[in-house]
Amino acid sequence: MDADWTNALERARGHAPFLARGLEKLPEIAALLAEGKGDEALLLAKAAGEGIDDTGLALRREKRALGLVLAIGDLAGAFDLDKVMRELSVFADRALHRAIEAAISRRVEGAEPQGMIGLALGKHGAGELNYSSDIDPILLFDPQTLPRRERDEPGEAAQRYAREIVRLMSEVTSEGYVFRVDLRLRPASEVSPLALPLDAAITHYESSALAWERAAFIRARSCAGDIAAGEAFLDHIRPFVWRRSLDFGAIDEVRRLTHRIRDKQTGPREPSPGYDVKLGRGGIREIEFFAQTHQLIHGGRDPSLRHKRTRAALDALAATGRIGEDDARLLGESYDGLRRIEHRLQMVTDQQTHTLPSGEALDNVARLDGYSDGEAWLAHIAELCAPVAERYDALLAEDEISVPADSPHVEATGTQVELDETLAARVRNWTDGRYPPLRSNAALSAFEAIRPMLVESLAGSPDPERAVARWESLLERMTSAINLFRLMEARPGLMQLLADCLTLAPPLADAIARRPELVDALIDRSALDLPGSREELADEMRRSERGDTYEDRLDRIRIVTGETRFALGVQLIETTHDPLDIAAALSRTAEAALECAQEAAEEEFARRHGRIEGGELIVLGLGRLGGGALTYASDLDLIYLFTGSHEAESDGDRPLGATLYFNRLAQRVSAALSVPTAEGALYEVDTRLRPQGAQGPLAVSLDSFERYQREDAWTWEHMALTRARPLTGSKGAREKVAAILSDVLCRERDAATLRSDLLEMRGEMVKHKAAKGPLDAKLLRGGLVDLEFLVHFLQLRERRGLTPKLGYALTEFDELASLADAHDLMTRLLVGTRLLAPDLAIPGKASRAILARMCEAKKFKKLQARFAEARGQVAAKWHDVFGETLELD
Repeated sequence: MDADWTNALERARGHAPFLARGLEKLPEIAALLAEGKGDEALLLAKAAGEGIDDTGLALRREKRALGLVLAIGDLAGAFDLDKVMRELSVFADRALHRAIEAAISRRVEGAEPQGMIGLALGKHGAGELNYSSDIDPILLFDPQTLPRRERDEPGEAAQRYAREIVRLMSEVTSEGYVFRVDLRLRPASEVSPLALPLDAAITHYESSALAWERAAFIRARSCAGDIAAGEAFLDHIRPFVWRRSLDFGAIDEVRRLTHRIRDKQTGPREPSPGYDVKLGRGGIREIEFFAQTHQLIHGGRDPSLRHKRTRAALDALAATGRIGEDDARLLGESYDGLRRIEHRLQMVTDQQTHTLPSGEALDNVARLDGYSDGEAWLAHIAELCAPVAERYDALLAEDEISVPADSPHVEATGTQVELDETLAARVRNWTDGRYPPLRSNAALSAFEAIRPMLVESLAGSPDPERAVARWESLLERMTSAINLFRLMEARPGLMQLLADCLTLAPPLADAIARRPELVDALIDRSALDLPGSREELADEMRRSERGDTYEDRLDRIRIVTGETRFALGVQLIETTHDPLDIAAALSRTAEAALECAQEAAEEEFARRHGRIEGGELIVLGLGRLGGGALTYASDLDLIYLFTGSHEAESDGDRPLGATLYFNRLAQRVSAALSVPTAEGALYEVDTRLRPQGAQGPLAVSLDSFERYQREDAWTWEHMALTRARPLTGSKGAREKVAAILSDVLCRERDAATLRSDLLEMRGEMVKHKAAKGPLDAKLLRGGLVDLEFLVHFLQLRERRGLTPKLGYALTEFDELASLADAHDLMTRLLVGTRLLAPDLAIPGKASRAILARMCEAKKFKKLQARFAEARGQVAAKWHDVFGETLELD
C-alpha cells in the first residue's frame, strides 16, 4: 500500500492534539512531511538538537521532532512498526549515553564515561520502545575506573551521576521531557542505591535474584556509558539467565506473576472501553510472557532461542518446533497489531496509556487509526486479542509431556494399586534425613506435593521393589531434588516417563542416577523427536557456554551426546520411533561426537607440536558404527589412518615425525572419546581391528594400511572391512580410503578357501563366545552374526554389494533378499534388548509388551515365534550357501 501523507496529516491534526501542536511548532518538518519526504524529515528531526550546548534541551528538541516524524510516517503507512520501534530505541540509547557523558563531565571535565554502565531492559532492551514508553535501565559502576574528583568516594560519585542522569532525562520542562526513567528493576530497588557497583550486582544475580529478574534479563543489553564493561557483565551473568538445568520454580513464578497481573485487572476481560491492551487478557504482556516462558524453558539448552525481540523469539521457537508455526504467526500478527493500537492511544496527548477510552474519545482515537468509529475499532482489537488469550490460557495449564494412551505401560483407567506395607514404609522413611536432597523444608514440601503420584507410580510398576530401590539410588546421588519434584508436580506425564526409565530400562536409570538433570530434557516438546543430522548435532556440540578450553569442549561433547542418547533411549522404550531409526540416530550422534572430539584434540595437540603440512588423520568406523546402526550399548570400533609422507615433521615448538605425531594424536582422540571428565565418559573405543591388532601401531599411513591389507591381512580382517566407512578427514582423503577399500575387497579370491576360513572362524566364535540368553539376537545360531557371515561371504566371493549397511547389502544378492525382514526383526530386537533386557533373559511383563510393540508383534509370544522363524530362515540359507546344518536351540 502506498503511503498517504496527506491523509495522515489530516488525521493527526484532527484527532491528536499532541501531534497537531508539534506540526505547528516545527513548520520545516511539517512541510517535508506534506511533500511525502519522510526520510528527509527524519534526518532533520535527528539534527534538531545540534548546536545546543545544554544536553537536556538538545535531547528534548530531538525527541519532540523525532516522535512527530515517526508518528506521521506511521499513520501514513510509510514507516513500518519495526522502523518506528527501532528508531525510538536507538534514540533512547543515544540519549542515555549523552546523559551519562554530561553527568560525568559536569563533575570531572573532559572525562570519558568509563566505569558507568547503562543496561537497557524491557522494551528498550528489545529495541521495541513505543511513543510514550518509560525506559527501565539498570545503572552500574566500576569503582576502579569510574571518573571522579579526588575527594569523592566511588559510591558517592556514582549516586551523584545517577541522580543527574535521571534529572536530565525525565524532568518536565517547557520543552517537555526526554524519557521517564524507572530504575525499579535494579536489585532490591526499595533499599539499594540508584547505581550499583559491579561486584554487588554480580553477587546478587548469582545468589539471591528472583525469578522475574531472569525473565527481565532475557531482553537486557548494554546500551550506554561504558558499553564494553556492560557487555562483560552480561556475559558473566549469562548462566544465571540461561540455565541448562531447568528451574521450573522460576518458570512457575513467571506464570504466577501473569495470574497476579490478570487478577489485578479491574477492567473488562474483553476489548471494550476501559480494557488495557498491555496488561489485559489477550494483551501485549501475555504475548511477551508466552515467548519468554518458552525461552526460559528451552533457551538454556538452545542458544538459537535467545532473541531479545518478541517476534524474533516467536519465530525461533517455531523454527525449532517448540511452538507451532500457526501459533507463532498468529501471536506475531497480534503483537504487531496491538503495538500499533498502543501507539495510537499514546499519540493523542503523549500520555503513557494503554487503556481504551469511552464515548467520543474512543471514536476519536479510532478515527486517528483510520476506522470509522469506536465500534469498528473495538471489533478489530477483539480479533487481535482472541488468539492471544486462547493460547496463553493453554500455556498456563499446559502439560507438555503426553504419554501415548496406547503405550504398553499405561494402566487401564480406574485401576487402583497400592504398595505393600514394607515398601510404603521405605518411601515414608525417605524424609527422615538420610537423603541430603530431602533435608530442607522446601524440598520436603515439594516432595509431599508429589508423594501420592509417586506412590501410585511405584505401585503400578512391573517390579515395585526394584522401582523403590532405583529411586533410593537416585536420591543418594542427587544434590538437590526440589526442581525435579516441582517438574513432576507440574507435568504428571513426566512422572510416567521417569517411572519407565527407572523401572524398565536399567541403563537409563543409571544415566539418571549419574546426571539427574537429564530429566529436564523430558519437559521439552522435542524430547520425543529424533535428533537432526550429524552436522546439526556437531554444531550443537561445538557451542560452549562455559568457555573454549579443551576441557570445556570435551564437556560440551559429553553433555550433548549424553542428552541425545538419553532422549533416544526414552523414545525407544516409549516406542515413539522404529528401533531402526533409533539405531541410525545413535550412530549419527556418535559420528558427531567423534568429529568434534577429533577437532578439539587436533587443535590442542597442535598448540605444542604444530601440524604436519600435507598430512591428516582419518578415522574409519567399523562394525555397527560403520554400518550406521548403533545400539545403546555399542562400543566404537575404530581404525586410525594418516596421509602424507613418513619423512614429514610437524611445525610446532616441539616437532614430531609423522608416524609418532599421528600415533600420539590418535591416542588423544581415543582419550577425548573415552576418558571421563566432569561430565562423565562418552564411549568405549575398540581399536583391535587395526592392522596387526593390539601388537601394531595405533595409527598407520595409508600406504602401510593398503600394503598390509594386500599382503598380510587375514580373511576375517577383510570381512571387517566390508563394514568399514571413513568418518573423518577431508573429502579427498576419504575418497582415497574408499578406493583402497574397494580395491582390497574386490580382489579375486578362491571360493573354497574363503568358505573354509569363514566356517572355521564362526566355529571358534561359537566355542568362545556363546549366546547369553534366549533373547540374544546377535549370537544365537541363526541370529545376526550368522546372517552377517552369509552377507560377507557373498560380498567377498562375488565382489559386489559392498555397502557397510548390512540391511542394504543383503538385498543385493538374490540368495539372501528374502532375509530382509529377518534382519530387520532381529536388529529391532537387538536394539530393544540393550535397554529393556540387557542380560538377554526374558524380562518382566511390561518390558515384554514393549519389546513386542517395537518389533511390530501384537504379543511377546508372537515375537518369540517370529524370532524363532527368522533364525530358521537364516539357518536354511546357511545350509543353502555353505552346505552345513545349523543346530538351533
